[in-house]
Amino acid sequence: MINSLFTNLPLIIQDTASVEGDMGMLWMLLSGILVFFMQAGFTLVEAGMTRPKNAINIAMKNLLDISVGSITYWLVGYSLMYGDTSNGWFFWSGLFQGEGADLFFQTMFAATAATIVSGAIAGRTKFETYVIFTLIMTAIIYPISGGWQWQGSGWLTELGFIDFAGSSIVHGVGGFAALVGAYMVGPRIGKYVDGKVMPIPGSNMVSATLGVFILWLGWFGFNGGSQLAWGGDDAIGASTVVLVTNLAAAAGAMGGLFTTWIYLGKPNIAHTLNGALAGLVSITAGCGNMTAAGAVVAGLVGGIIVVFSIELIEKKLKVDDAIGAVSVHGVAGFWGTIVIGLWGVDGATGIGLFNGGGADQFIAQLTGAVAYMVWAIVMSFIVFAALKYSIGLRVTEEEEIGGLDISEHGELAYPGKRQREKQ
Repeated sequence: MINSLFTNLPLIIQDTASVEGDMGMLWMLLSGILVFFMQAGFTLVEAGMTRPKNAINIAMKNLLDISVGSITYWLVGYSLMYGDTSNGWFFWSGLFQGEGADLFFQTMFAATAATIVSGAIAGRTKFETYVIFTLIMTAIIYPISGGWQWQGSGWLTELGFIDFAGSSIVHGVGGFAALVGAYMVGPRIGKYVDGKVMPIPGSNMVSATLGVFILWLGWFGFNGGSQLAWGGDDAIGASTVVLVTNLAAAAGAMGGLFTTWIYLGKPNIAHTLNGALAGLVSITAGCGNMTAAGAVVAGLVGGIIVVFSIELIEKKLKVDDAIGAVSVHGVAGFWGTIVIGLWGVDGATGIGLFNGGGADQFIAQLTGAVAYMVWAIVMSFIVFAALKYSIGLRVTEEEEIGGLDISEHGELAYPGKRQREKQ
């Protein structure tokens, strides 16, 4: 009974002939537009979960991600990710590669990887520092590792590794880069007092909730568009991907809600929102290789994991991740990658440890998840260390207390209000 939940897929009869060409391109364009809209979601989540004195800084960083990311990924990133010349680790076809719907769609993923870092280091990081890191993330760090699987002849592809839409390739890389950034920049003033963790409430949790809804919507394009085609079997595949994505998100939200209800005594909104996002990240790698039941369990576990991960990182590791980005994207991304090796499917055939597939797929998934984690940590450490000892990572204490909106941008997001935070 349990085994069948993770192996059997519903029989879908589809008489519609496969539609190639224009319809496939349209599907990728529409999906890319949905992923573009996710930038608005990230902006609202980050601004809502942090102090109002840094709202403009948050908005500027998210605008920067899509602007800089679009140019750098077109200039060099796409070639490093999908180039013809390959040794399995690095790819290259020259500058200004990619075209049309494919380039547009892939660019949105690069921008997302950079955006993940923004929230973790919010409220104390120099804007110029973030600009440089975004340049390097979208031009080098993300593209090189993305090619390991998505180029088609990378070393992880040859290993049999699966990451359909980027639990590790996008979210893991962004999440573990965020961990390094948050650690090296250091905690916000007032976060740790006499060894105790002090809460720093967000400015607007309704805004954060709206942001999560936008991200949830955009994720249908993020995952569904990764089918990269429309018509016949591809249409069925993309539709199934969207379905399991929604189920995993819902399960993740329930996981975060009930975990905090039991563990903290109250159903916590921030953890519930992060649970929904963790559910989405948890299904991103396996959305093309998961039954509906498998997706629900994957998302549910992701929503539970994220609550304890945030607590661990904040209280035990003493790393101040302002919005829980490391846990949502890095930790849940790792989980979403390896879960394919537990109960993933290939059509109606189980490929995981728990549904008759043996250990081979689990080993491949674990290898890939660890590789992306190590790559992101090492490369981000090199970049952040170079920035720390050159232009510096964080603003002065006075500037942080006054707010980055004033010190970095010279204006207030809410000019009708006076900023009262002094620490």
